[in-house]
Amino acid sequence: MYNIGIDLGGTNIKVGVVDENCNIVGKSNIKTNLPRPENEIADSIAQGVLLACEDAGIDVKDVNSIGIGTPGVADRNKGIVLYSCNLGFNNTDLGALLKERLGTDIFVENDANVAAYGEVLGGAGKGYRDVVVITLGTGVGGGIIIDGKIYTGFNFCGAELGHSVIEYNGRQCGCGRKGCFEAYSSATALITATKKAMEENKDSLMWEIAGSIDNVDGKTAFDAMRKNDPAGKAVVDEYINYLGCGLTNVVNIFQPEMLLIGGGICKEGEYLTKPLEEFIARESYCINPERSTKLGICKLGNDAGIVGAANLYRLEK
Repeated sequence: MYNIGIDLGGTNIKVGVVDENCNIVGKSNIKTNLPRPENEIADSIAQGVLLACEDAGIDVKDVNSIGIGTPGVADRNKGIVLYSCNLGFNNTDLGALLKERLGTDIFVENDANVAAYGEVLGGAGKGYRDVVVITLGTGVGGGIIIDGKIYTGFNFCGAELGHSVIEYNGRQCGCGRKGCFEAYSSATALITATKKAMEENKDSLMWEIAGSIDNVDGKTAFDAMRKNDPAGKAVVDEYINYLGCGLTNVVNIFQPEMLLIGGGICKEGEYLTKPLEEFIARESYCINPERSTKLGICKLGNDAGIVGAANLYRLEK
């Protein structure tokens, strides 16, 4: 049995044909070319589906269902994207637009939620039913799986974990609040903190590592720390403390079996996870260490959204 998963982004429409073992057996990638009308976007999605089916060597009639992960707020029950500023959608019935073009069952869900679901079905969260996924990128995204199902809240706006506050009246966040988890623990926040430390420490090895302040990335401070640079170590320590604080809040609220983190920063491996594990063990509310949340790293990468979207049919409408 084949299902199709679509990762609908502001830049690319990534489509994958997924078999019943969560393996991607065919792919396509089409530019989203925003801004443009919803009908044209639906045409491109349909084109991507046909190309992915061709790559997999199947006909679209062989497909059981199609799932879409979209930025913004989506009503999975009705297939409607309630709002997505990135795509220009407002109460857009994306499910109906694609059903008209492809003739099969369509399911629509928030992109971070389907990525979390993908990790549970075929990634680092496989075998667990209560999982929270935190993605550390431009912002801090979240996906919550409770008893094997995606949690969205009654109004489909749940799981915005990046916009919980970890420092009252702290740094300004793009959402309008101050002191958000995202403002301290995203890759963007790490890069900003690194640049600030470099400006304050002209003799730091971070200047040599980056070459210039314009080339700073999420690795710069970690690379400097590994070379015993005090300024680099201070940046990393502060970042891990803020990240640990936010993750501990997640553990204390949900007590998931598995807490997964994803994003390019996770390539730091144990330099990131070991101090985080120590922080969470020290700070979290847990009366039985043998039944405490496990910390892991997402492993599906950019494929998580495709795998999760393709399996939305498993959830009750």
